[in-house]
Amino acid sequence: MTGFHNQNLFEDQLRQSVINEGEETTAAAGQPDVSHFLPIVKALVRNEPGFFYLLQNKNEDVVAGNMLHLRPVPGPRWLSWAHRLPRAQHPTIVYGQGYLLSDGGYYFVGIDASQLQRLRRDLWRTAAWSSLGFAILGLIGGMLLSGAVLKRIETISMTARSIMRGNFARRIPLRGTDDEFDHLSQSLNAMLDQNEILIASLQQVSNDIAHDMRSPLSRLRHRLERARERDTTVEALKDNIDLSIDELDCALEIFTSLLNLAQIEAGTQRDEIVFVDLAALARDITEAYLPVLDDRQQILQIHLPAEAMVAGQPVLLRQVLVNLLENASHHTPPGSTITVDISVADRHVYLVISDNGNGIPDTDLERVFDRFVRLEHSRSATGNGLGLSMVRAIVRRHAGTVRLTDNKPGLRCVIEFPFASGL
Repeated sequence: MTGFHNQNLFEDQLRQSVINEGEETTAAAGQPDVSHFLPIVKALVRNEPGFFYLLQNKNEDVVAGNMLHLRPVPGPRWLSWAHRLPRAQHPTIVYGQGYLLSDGGYYFVGIDASQLQRLRRDLWRTAAWSSLGFAILGLIGGMLLSGAVLKRIETISMTARSIMRGNFARRIPLRGTDDEFDHLSQSLNAMLDQNEILIASLQQVSNDIAHDMRSPLSRLRHRLERARERDTTVEALKDNIDLSIDELDCALEIFTSLLNLAQIEAGTQRDEIVFVDLAALARDITEAYLPVLDDRQQILQIHLPAEAMVAGQPVLLRQVLVNLLENASHHTPPGSTITVDISVADRHVYLVISDNGNGIPDTDLERVFDRFVRLEHSRSATGNGLGLSMVRAIVRRHAGTVRLTDNKPGLRCVIEFPFASGL
């Protein structure tokens, strides 16, 4: 009974997840019609790989989603795998909810219910073998087997209750017997691992967007305020508007890149990799930062080669440079010197950003890469402790390494990328 109770709990969780997703989509759309649902569904298809979506107009034509055509039936539905895209490799059972829209359209949101199907199969298989054991071994053997089975199921139930209380790292223990319960535990553990990764990715995206969108928007606000106070000609205002548009474009690029980065870390998407001249990228960024550092009475020294090619994504590499320059500037006093040095040696590209400020203790050189870590002497500076976490994640995404060392005085950040050849 405990196993079937867990099955019902699992099924209820699937139902609640679908209901929540449908309600969130409806709330985000604002109006229950196809035109308002269309951009929301397109974004969900790109960013929510764990769900299935379908949006049809009043003529039952598919306008968005990752499913084939469905009859517009409202309410809960169980669908076979054939309702997915034709490229589906494995049979999948989909449970979902259908909604009739005000303009005659139809919206469906579903979730993969294969795990539930396997759970049902495993539970029924276990019950059948238990019944056979009762018939062969008799009452005593049946009682022993029942006790063992109930203990295993109770272990699964206790693990499920622990996870529902918020301990997402808890997993069902395996006994190494390679029986059906071990198979079931492995399947559930794999599902829990994937869910934990997706939850962590979602949290990371939210936190990173809050952090990394601040800088370009702040620069945009500063530029607009300066234009309002100083610019008196139409041409000057137009120039500032053009620069402001560039800042907004940069902010939108960062937003998109953070979403892509979260999907990459979750193993759900592969970004397109291109060849990037890191020296040229650093030259553009440092040139843009010179006025900012001048305002802060800081000196910027630049040592760049003619070319330093790496394979990667330009927007993410730009974010590495921006984060490190921001950190160096915010955590060093006026009069400090910040150095950007790029070199190519031994089939590697080395990016070194150093300063002669106060530095950080040796015991914190690794800890500062963790999310939300802020040392005591930097509490008054802007930021929320995600900058270096983003740097490390992006560098690892580009098959590189990053480390902090004592610059005596100050801090030295050394990043190593594989050199991209064959251009």
